[in-house]
Amino acid sequence: MAARLVSVAFPAGDDLTAAYRRLSAAYQQALRYAEDVKRLYQQVQRAIYQSLLGLANALEAKDAYTRGHSERVGAASRSVAAALGLPPHEVEIVGQAGLLHDIGKIGVPEAVLRKRGELDDAEWALMRKHPLTGAQIVSPFEFFAAGALTIRHHHERLDGSGYPDGLAGEAIPIGARIVAVADVYDALTSDRPYRAALPRDAALEYVERQAGRTLDGRVVAVFVKLAGASPSANPHVDARPALAATPPATSR
Repeated sequence: MAARLVSVAFPAGDDLTAAYRRLSAAYQQALRYAEDVKRLYQQVQRAIYQSLLGLANALEAKDAYTRGHSERVGAASRSVAAALGLPPHEVEIVGQAGLLHDIGKIGVPEAVLRKRGELDDAEWALMRKHPLTGAQIVSPFEFFAAGALTIRHHHERLDGSGYPDGLAGEAIPIGARIVAVADVYDALTSDRPYRAALPRDAALEYVERQAGRTLDGRVVAVFVKLAGASPSANPHVDARPALAATPPATSR
């Protein structure tokens, strides 16, 4: 039986050109829509972050002794993260987490925050909750998941002596190890209700002694190098003599 020939109709040249133009226009419209969605998402992120900053500012208004502390820790954390070669997005997250690391103290009574002298066991229990509270405050925001981990673990210590989870070594997220160094240094060089500030060099020496013990050695090395390259990380600190007692390895 003879094979039947089937004819296939192709669009005419003008019709093919018109179809291509429609497809191209649809593609361009989809790109514009994607850009609009991305822009809206970024605006929402900025709005959420500004709200979190409002809470951080409320904390500093509540506790005058921490005024400026969060901003300095955030800036130092961002610089160290960049010097360590972290990707730009991670550098930004670390910097933001450093700025917000103490946000959980909004739930700590003022009497505890401002107490002169040592905290008793019950007061320490309240104070030690602030990393968990801070992580819970930011945890609903998926885009800041890494920042929430940094906030939760910034009081962990390399030897496992920290809190809230007693993590040790590289089990501690790198962002938390970075913020820990900046936090300890800035706490030591700031006046607190329970002690006077240390001079800059004494604080740097203390941080170096903790390298490989309670603080990440690589992070400390980068932090000290950056501090040496700047005239003063904390210009508000004067040249008071070092405290006689060894300062605590953790800040409140």
